[in-house]
Amino acid sequence: MPPATKRARSYDPARTRAAVFAQFLNVREAVRRLGPEQLARTTRLGGWTVRDLVVHIGMALTAIHRALDLPEPPKADAVLLDWPFATAANSAAIDEFTRRLAAEHADLDAYLADVGQSLRALLDEHPGSRILGTSAGSMSLDDYLVTRTVELVVHTDDLNAAVPGLEVPYDRQALAAATRLLADALAVKAPGGSTEVRVPPYAVVQCVEGPRHTRGTPPNVVETDPLTWIRLATGRLGWKEALEEAKVSASGERADIGGLLPLMA
Repeated sequence: MPPATKRARSYDPARTRAAVFAQFLNVREAVRRLGPEQLARTTRLGGWTVRDLVVHIGMALTAIHRALDLPEPPKADAVLLDWPFATAANSAAIDEFTRRLAAEHADLDAYLADVGQSLRALLDEHPGSRILGTSAGSMSLDDYLVTRTVELVVHTDDLNAAVPGLEVPYDRQALAAATRLLADALAVKAPGGSTEVRVPPYAVVQCVEGPRHTRGTPPNVVETDPLTWIRLATGRLGWKEALEEAKVSASGERADIGGLLPLMA
């Protein structure tokens, strides 16, 4: 995937930080209700158990710890919209690290408590302008925190899918940030103005080469809800399946965006 050329939308740093902590707290409180049998259940993530998944959710935040432990890069050489396209390259290493951590942390509540407390201390210490080295390149701490909302929301959905009835809630701001980042990533992958993708109430983007509409109802429209969009963008749900189950509507000859999905693997 070529580097993103589209300028990322602005995210309020204070709201992003609050959203990260709110969604993490939602997960932590839900995990406290899980028993050994539930933690041993398999998930939709390559053989990971629920325990592995919970540890990985903590890892999504300790990635900030690890980045802050390294020398600060001299400047940012990546933008926020580069991140969704850089995640797949590290999947094998992430899997190995996750399984090792899961074996080391028998007490998940203590593990998550330490993750949350140490992260809060780090964020109090470092400004949002601090540059981090990440899998996508060097970017600001504020930008990297936006990517953490995607990790938290996506894996909260994985957790809910693995444990029916658990119903971990989604923080509204975290869900909004995740939806917007992945919608903007689609516009980077398929630049153009012939198709409008709507994910109310959080995002509307123009994409796909072709005639650009200037007013009125666009001829090619895709519309879905935030969680369905996130599942499509991350490969949790296939385009054909979403259409068949009426989870997404697509009208117009350029509205079939199935070939552009998923955006993240």
